[in-house]
Amino acid sequence: MEFTYIILFFILGTVLGSFYNVVGFRLSTDGSLINPKNSYCPNCKERLKWKDLIPILSYLFLKGKCRYCGKKISMFYPAVEFFTGILFAVCYYSFGFSYDLIISLLLVSYFAIVIVSDLNYYIIPDQVTIVIGILIFIVNILKYGFIGSLGYLLSGIIMFLFMYLVGILGSFIFKQEALGGGDIKLLFVLGLTLPLALSFLGIVLATLLAFPISLYFTIKNKDKIIPFGPFLIAAFLILYLAKIDVSVIYSFFNII
Repeated sequence: MEFTYIILFFILGTVLGSFYNVVGFRLSTDGSLINPKNSYCPNCKERLKWKDLIPILSYLFLKGKCRYCGKKISMFYPAVEFFTGILFAVCYYSFGFSYDLIISLLLVSYFAIVIVSDLNYYIIPDQVTIVIGILIFIVNILKYGFIGSLGYLLSGIIMFLFMYLVGILGSFIFKQEALGGGDIKLLFVLGLTLPLALSFLGIVLATLLAFPISLYFTIKNKDKIIPFGPFLIAAFLILYLAKIDVSVIYSFFNII
């Protein structure tokens, strides 16, 4: 039965991953999620039929090309669908049916949308950040009670202020914007998911994840901006799925 649920969550993740592609692209280009209602080819603007929208499979059946104009479809779309499905399955495997499952699925959803928007347009839509933040806070209240959830709210506020100060300091040192406003707001939402000590660990982990890519582009002398948002969410998601307890961190520093 558990394997059946894992498969179902994978399928759910691929379907939502397809939707998150639309959300990330449309909100980043001032588009509407309502109008047009149907998905369409960005090249020929032809409305896509249901058989063109089956996650992953449609891409394979159409050999990576639009059915109507023959324009090559980026592998980015099915990749987001596939990895969203994988992460949904991993979330269920890790937590089963629980409040932790809901929070982890919200993190994966946030991750998928931000990958689309931040990698392509260097934008993290405020609409998505607000909705995800509200939903996580509601789940925290259900899980910890109102008083218990305030600790996580405080963690989010401190993360926001910390990144805001980092942004100001970075802009002063480098004489240009060092950290986008979307990343700062994102940290508030991520701070709602982990205790304060783990949240700071998440920033360190995100930096370590982003460093190799930043180093690569530096060596190649490519003037390319590296969006930090996806690395931040990935780091927090790793810590959340790994179920690392704050006591582990304290024990580590005591050993040192």
